[in-house]
Amino acid sequence: MSVLLLPAAAWAAPAAPSDDPALLDVIKVDAQRQPGKDIVSPTEAPASLVDAAALAARAPGAALIDNGAISGQVQYRGVFGPRVNVRIDGQGFESGGPNLMDPPLHYAPMGLIERLEIDRGIAPVSAGPGLGGGVNAVLKQSRFGADDSWQSTGELAAGGRSANDSYGLSGFAALSNDRVRLHAFALRERGDDIEFPGGTIRSSDHERDVWGFGSGVQTGDHEFRFSARRQDTGPTGNPPFAMDIRYFHTDFWSAGWTHYGERSMLFADVGYTDVEHAMNNFRARPITDPTRFRETYADARTLTGRLGWRQAQGADALEFGLDLRSARKDVRITNPNNASFFVDSLPDIAEERVGAYVEWQRPLGEWRSELGLRVDRSTADAGEAAVGTALPMGPRNLAAAFNARDRDLSYTTTDLVARFWLPGPQHTWRLSLARKSRVGGYVERFAWLPTEASGGLADGNTYVGDLGLEPEVAWIAEAGVDLQLGAGWARPTLWYRRIDDYIQGVPFDDTPGVIDTPVEMVSSMNGDPTPLRFANVDAQIHGVDVDFGYRFSKRWQLDGVASWVKGRRRDIDDDLYRLSPPSLRLGLSWLGEDWRWTLESQHYAEQDEVSQTNSELPSAGYSLFGLRADWILSPALQLQFGVENLTDHEYRPHLAGSNRVSGSDVALGERLPGAGRDAYLRVNWQW
Repeated sequence: MSVLLLPAAAWAAPAAPSDDPALLDVIKVDAQRQPGKDIVSPTEAPASLVDAAALAARAPGAALIDNGAISGQVQYRGVFGPRVNVRIDGQGFESGGPNLMDPPLHYAPMGLIERLEIDRGIAPVSAGPGLGGGVNAVLKQSRFGADDSWQSTGELAAGGRSANDSYGLSGFAALSNDRVRLHAFALRERGDDIEFPGGTIRSSDHERDVWGFGSGVQTGDHEFRFSARRQDTGPTGNPPFAMDIRYFHTDFWSAGWTHYGERSMLFADVGYTDVEHAMNNFRARPITDPTRFRETYADARTLTGRLGWRQAQGADALEFGLDLRSARKDVRITNPNNASFFVDSLPDIAEERVGAYVEWQRPLGEWRSELGLRVDRSTADAGEAAVGTALPMGPRNLAAAFNARDRDLSYTTTDLVARFWLPGPQHTWRLSLARKSRVGGYVERFAWLPTEASGGLADGNTYVGDLGLEPEVAWIAEAGVDLQLGAGWARPTLWYRRIDDYIQGVPFDDTPGVIDTPVEMVSSMNGDPTPLRFANVDAQIHGVDVDFGYRFSKRWQLDGVASWVKGRRRDIDDDLYRLSPPSLRLGLSWLGEDWRWTLESQHYAEQDEVSQTNSELPSAGYSLFGLRADWILSPALQLQFGVENLTDHEYRPHLAGSNRVSGSDVALGERLPGAGRDAYLRVNWQW
């Protein structure tokens, strides 16, 4: 396991691959004191980060899909959105918004994260289905003590940044002994619109509150655990989308049990998530025509469960498991000025999945291996679409056609994973092969009305779904080596994904621009005469990434991450949409006894290999520089401060999307810029 560590308590040598090679990249945040133990963690990222997706983007092969201040998605080796299996404390769930304004890491604020676990390349079958890798955000929680005496631990943190006059406050408190553990936490974040060298990015503010608690009891060979939390996201801007967040009201519940045998364990977990969501186009956008006001209400409820058994003996380990996921979703579009204007664009969606897996770790001569097989049975259906009397005949006819169709869908998918590694004193060879699959999302299948809801693509196109979509199937090969050579280390990886039935937007029919179908007529009425429909195509994605470092002396070290990815359609001559350009990040650090200084540079190449199908615009390359410092004032008190974008450079991240907000200092349709010079400060007190 390799570790990329974030805000610090003390300085140590740079993390490097161990003899037992990493199957995970672990990014730790905010060293947390525990009973009988202190975790010490060097700083590897600025405390100005608010979105956990931006933190995950610091891993090799990862990038940030920036759809708003707290709506970022993780792109990992060319795939993003639902193709990456993202969980919080191991719990999977459905986002509430049809445009993925609340991707999973929206519910993992930086102030509450203990660490991010990122599967290196291919996620194990035990983590659930998913086309790419996986990310698990582990929130801060209590831990059992060493004896029967009660011990209290906790943390208070406060921080702010200048680019949007934002602040964040968080608190965590725990009480535990060797049998019982209890904890509670709370967080508040507020931020105004982001400033850049050319002015202000309108509708880029954010507001988020979280509170919750958890507990655990262990008696004999049994452990029981429970957690609950509430997140209220208030008015928050999403300039790449046609609407902004008005609210997300979300509840999480989870419970689990583990029985520990001499060489085995039996475990069970259940989880429930309830998301209520509203978004509109008039909170922060200049809409004057009362007939153009739109407010969309959406909700998603997810029930998950898992039962598993694991046995280990020596280097062998065998695990069997069953898991399920049941989701209910609804989306209704309204005009608050007209009670007769409403349309159920995604009505009463029900999705069920039941899966079984087996995972086996064992030596193969000098090699070690992990072999996995997973089979999932998925079903989905939709209710009938209702349309208000204020809508014209076009949408009413589309709704009637949708209601007349068979909307009961079912799929069986199979995943295979084989990971091998050969440990050595200075190098560990790695090889991974996999067949991974993904069933299309509810927007991709059930969207009957052409709207801009696209699961977070943010390309400005209108989309309709396809009830006949086949599951995606990816054939994956990866090879790499972990090198430890004296004071230096590096972990290069070369990878390839061939994806059959890749789900991608394509022109609605063979005559784009010729309005000769009901869907094109309705879409044209809403301003887009060339709608797209989700369809199965063939694609391939390949690339290389590496993280590396060198310790020059006791005080000086250099580390960095480089990534390159290329994706193309195999059925036509076109590039895949919204892929990260080649990038390089370098950090030069001076490590003192109580101080750490880091000068960091980020370099992004131009991206001119763009999707013509999605009307994607190319982007220019740029370089950014930042300086930060960590200061340990006492064992309990740490301070981090710094400046990002030191030169106040105006730049346009390729993955930021295009502006959809009028009245901004960013022109309509122009690629959104990054923040200007941004000073930040964070104070952390632990006990």
